[in-house]
Amino acid sequence: MLFTQLVILALVQGLTEFLPVSSSAHLILAPIVMRLEDQGPLIDVMAHLGSLFAVLVYFWRDIRDIAIGKLNWLAGRMTPGGRLALLVAAATPPVILGAAALYFSGMADALRSPAVIAGATLAFALPLWLADKYGPQVRTTETMGFREAILIGVAQLFALIPGASRSGVTMTAGRALGLTRPESARFSMLMSIPVIAAFGLVAGIDLARGEGGTAGISDGLIVAGLSFVSALASIWVLMRVVERLGFLPFVIYRLVLGAAIVAFLVF
Repeated sequence: MLFTQLVILALVQGLTEFLPVSSSAHLILAPIVMRLEDQGPLIDVMAHLGSLFAVLVYFWRDIRDIAIGKLNWLAGRMTPGGRLALLVAAATPPVILGAAALYFSGMADALRSPAVIAGATLAFALPLWLADKYGPQVRTTETMGFREAILIGVAQLFALIPGASRSGVTMTAGRALGLTRPESARFSMLMSIPVIAAFGLVAGIDLARGEGGTAGISDGLIVAGLSFVSALASIWVLMRVVERLGFLPFVIYRLVLGAAIVAFLVF
């Protein structure tokens, strides 16, 4: 696989995984725009592995508190970290079940079209803007309830549509339910950990079946490293942008991207 293709795919995955702009849409579009072959599951696994390590590193304090909180469960004590772990767990089942249904029904590939991506990119921009503009900023992860966590998890189902953006729909739901901008982004990224791990497991199964494509392990390591660095930078930028400017810059980007895809399809 061409080195330039590896670099582009790694940067695309890392930079867009946690931004509310849909990494899956960018990864589908990248080979089409570059007129290159699909990267295959090995590259997908390694790119997502790099992103996963990035969120673990950036939120290492939360991860530490969650791990300690789980140990405290054994002693019958509930700590803030243990409660956060339960909130993430409550938000996860809907998208896992939905993804499993798409995977085993064979319908997942039917959604991987530029037309679907364009429609979802545009359609989910307005709810993000409305939720951010009019949603109250009164809750943090410490004060949100399990009802809010479950509702955000249900909203995450829309992420199965390429272009909708997992980060985008969860941050939209978080803001609509009253989470502050930084807290909606933080909870969304903590929610990504089991989702990315599950995606990697499925791609790993495909890889074990011999569906790895033309990429080799050295290609995968390059992608993982670049994805980690770019994802870490992306999270840092996201947390500062949403705190100072809100989600409007990402809404504008989605509108421009969606319009560009439509123009590409029409002309």
